[in-house]
Amino acid sequence: MSMLVYVAAALAEIAGCFSFWAWLRMARSPLWLLPGMGALALFAYLLTLAPSDAAGRAYAAYGGVYIVASILWLWAVEGARPDRWDLAGGAICLAGAALILLGPRA
Repeated sequence: MSMLVYVAAALAEIAGCFSFWAWLRMARSPLWLLPGMGALALFAYLLTLAPSDAAGRAYAAYGGVYIVASILWLWAVEGARPDRWDLAGGAICLAGAALILLGPRA
């Protein structure tokens, strides 16, 4: 369940941030900001669903998922193929997120 929440949150955050990028850097209409703000609100809501005893731990684990989702966005939406350094960095981040999520707690 937590992985699904993190993936959905990452997609919402990336889409919301990309709408601002498109407006400011790609000269898109300011109307792009409306769905972007909705996506960012959805992102914040979704992170509250992450099963964690502390917000900081949920956000830290989410960070690894966000990085990998950003690399996939780079490829799927922006058409730029990730290189080996992107892939290696993403794998390291996912390993860190797994350690945070699944590590034994006292």
